[in-house]
Amino acid sequence: MSTGLDWSNYDEEQVRLMSEMCIVVDENDKPIGAESKKECHLMTKINEGLLHRAFSVFLFNSEGKLLLQQRADEKITFPGYFTNTCCSHPLAVQDEVEEADQIGARRAAQRKLDHELGVKAEQVPLDNFQFLTKIHYLAPSDGIWGEHEIDYIFIIKADVDLEPSPNEVKSVQYVTKAELQQMFETAGDIFMTPWFRLIAENFLYKWWDNLESLASVAEPNVIHRM
Repeated sequence: MSTGLDWSNYDEEQVRLMSEMCIVVDENDKPIGAESKKECHLMTKINEGLLHRAFSVFLFNSEGKLLLQQRADEKITFPGYFTNTCCSHPLAVQDEVEEADQIGARRAAQRKLDHELGVKAEQVPLDNFQFLTKIHYLAPSDGIWGEHEIDYIFIIKADVDLEPSPNEVKSVQYVTKAELQQMFETAGDIFMTPWFRLIAENFLYKWWDNLESLASVAEPNVIHRM
């Protein structure tokens, strides 16, 4: 990847993934182009207004516990941070730019659950992802990298087999609501990604209390500005 950045300090596979093309959108989530994952996550570009489409999956098992992952130390943004089950981006490819019923983002979510956690598609069918809402947020990671996304929020209830990729995921754990609240209160010891913290503080516990009636708390036509 020819850039002015010194990539020698970063993991080779994570650098390769930085060439993937994300969907660039306006503030109303209308696609207006495509840019590399690298460009979309550089703070210099974010500060110029570059905004891309993303998704976040919250997977609950049959006991009502939420699956968390700790991001691998090899990750370029927020390495070692705890976060929700899976967070990534639909790519600017035919299958993932389709918008009807969020099908492109659903396909991306299914793809990345396999890539990061080894969850096979048959355990997380596309129709089982329940779309809650969209969240627009901006969060620096360090002096170079950050996030500026319109994030599609999906909840899926499934018991799955896990085989995490060590290049993506450092650890996984299922938590109850009380256990997650305790993790957020453990200041300094546990780092949480900013989007996960925003979602937890503003939405997650209400959704958690309504796992059997998510349609009643969904806001599919709203973009929350955080």
